[in-house]
Amino acid sequence: MPDELEPEVPRPDDRRLSLRAECERCVGLCCVVPALSASADFAIDKAAGQACPHLGSDFRCAIHSRLRDEGFPGCTAYDCFGAGQRVTQVTFGGSSWVQEPIVAAQMFAVFPVVRQLHELLWYLTEALSLPRARSLRRDLQDARQATERLTEAGPDALVGLDLAAHRRHVDSLLDAVSELVRADAQPGAPDHRGADLVGAHLAGADLRGASFRGALLIGADLTGADLRTADFIGADLRGACLAGADLRDCIFLIQQQVNAARGDRGTKLPEWLTRPGHWRPTVGRSG
Repeated sequence: MPDELEPEVPRPDDRRLSLRAECERCVGLCCVVPALSASADFAIDKAAGQACPHLGSDFRCAIHSRLRDEGFPGCTAYDCFGAGQRVTQVTFGGSSWVQEPIVAAQMFAVFPVVRQLHELLWYLTEALSLPRARSLRRDLQDARQATERLTEAGPDALVGLDLAAHRRHVDSLLDAVSELVRADAQPGAPDHRGADLVGAHLAGADLRGASFRGALLIGADLTGADLRTADFIGADLRGACLAGADLRDCIFLIQQQVNAARGDRGTKLPEWLTRPGHWRPTVGRSG
């Protein structure tokens, strides 16, 4: 569409480049493994492990260029953090669930595990880049190395992994990082951890250093809000209006959250995230 913004290109020295999806090296796992429910995000119902009807024989989406127009905005927001190519090329040595059906069930079980591990690697890599988290650097390095080792395990070990226990350990470190980063943002920074802020009117608000960990911000109006050093880990930003908002120096914001929100040319993003092509040059509350 002519009024779409051109996506921004991430800096080539970003260490998180290895955690970005390379669809050409995957076998369409994100189009097969998750279950879909007909909703504002997906136009159809689809069972887990069932291929989307729009998945081609080349493992590419046949409607990729018009997903939003066809009723699949949820697909445009999804990010596997590079788990698709990892599972396909490394864990299963280039095998295809179509050509080798015997590996399908195990491949489908491994994919969400590796995706979560790669998401943790993304957060840990970001945490290690934050000057205020310097005192936790050794613990963060150990956690990242341990997470990387887990991704190198075979299919059986990955399926049997106690992922919840590992996540709890990493989450406790990331929480400590968040406290250090947000400590000096402003006195009495808002704590919206786990809050229900669906449709909340926060336009123009000073939310520096706020915690939105696990918060529901679906459809919230954050137009022009100052969100620097705010923590967004696990926040649901579907349909949230970020027009003119300042998200520079916020922490643990991921591309999937940005893709699911609505922003414009005035939205200021962290340098490692890309401006979605479907964002408009300007957007109002109903845009």
